Amino acid sequence: MSTVEEIRAAIEALSAKDRARLARWLQDQAEESWDEELAADAASGKLAPLLAEVDRDIEAGNLHTSPW
Repeated sequence: MSTVEEIRAAIEALSAKDRARLARWLQDQAEESWDEELAADAASGKLAPLLAEVDRDIEAGNLHTSPW
């Protein structure tokens, strides 16, 4: 199974239960990739300007309570 078309066909042949399991697995993979990217960005200093902006907002009292 090497092409997108073959993979798509295999997915379409899955039961609803197995498609749901696959969807959960794919979501987990996406979340892991995001976590790795964020960690790499933080380690490289790429997030430093954003964090400095947050610090300035905190110091200026520009924080608001989140509705969540």
